[in-house]
Amino acid sequence: MFIYKEGDFIKRILIIEDEVKIARFLQLELQHEGYDVNMSHDGREGLNMALENNYDLLILDVMLPSLNGMEVLRRIRQVSSLPVIMLTAKDDVMDKVMGLDLGAQDYITKPFAIEELLARIRVLFKLKATTPTATPEVLKCGQLTLDPERYEVSYNNIPLALTKKEFELLQFLMLNKNLLITREQILEKVWGYDYLGDTNVVDVYIRYLRNKIDQRFEDKLIYTVRGMGYQIKDGES
Repeated sequence: MFIYKEGDFIKRILIIEDEVKIARFLQLELQHEGYDVNMSHDGREGLNMALENNYDLLILDVMLPSLNGMEVLRRIRQVSSLPVIMLTAKDDVMDKVMGLDLGAQDYITKPFAIEELLARIRVLFKLKATTPTATPEVLKCGQLTLDPERYEVSYNNIPLALTKKEFELLQFLMLNKNLLITREQILEKVWGYDYLGDTNVVDVYIRYLRNKIDQRFEDKLIYTVRGMGYQIKDGES
């Protein structure tokens, strides 16, 4: 049996899933991998457990009694940065966008192979353990400025309101200014895992950024490299 530890501490995972058989299956599989696992079948109860205990990861279903998964995630994000993987039976890009905008680290659609979930959990913990803590520098691209420490973006000193994922995507593009970035690289670095499947979510977020920056200020910054990916370059205005 594989025991996943960070230092001398076993990772603690909370499952909030109303389908009892699925929740129990996940609990047994995760315990077999060496995780300390608790579960709840109710959104409100699960929310209280997540806020009152020191978990390392939350596996959260979307369709729940009392409070749905999106509302549970929204309330958690008001007070906590607890990593969250969303589970849902809906295979819809906009559902994924909503969950990721609310602050989920990952999103997996039922039915799924347990090996895929376990792999994503390992990648998430690995990324969290290797995240640098140094104060990041302010990034600039033409008249666009991004301050990672203050979590602020502005164009020519005009503040821009971005969602969490829009900010993270823009930051990744600006860190690699003038370089071609593939959709797969964006998914891995911004969403935090080696994505298996549809990359449409990247295109959706690129469109959001273009609407808020390129089109609003009539300054082309984000370029499409057809069939390959995207890059951000200094504006032409």
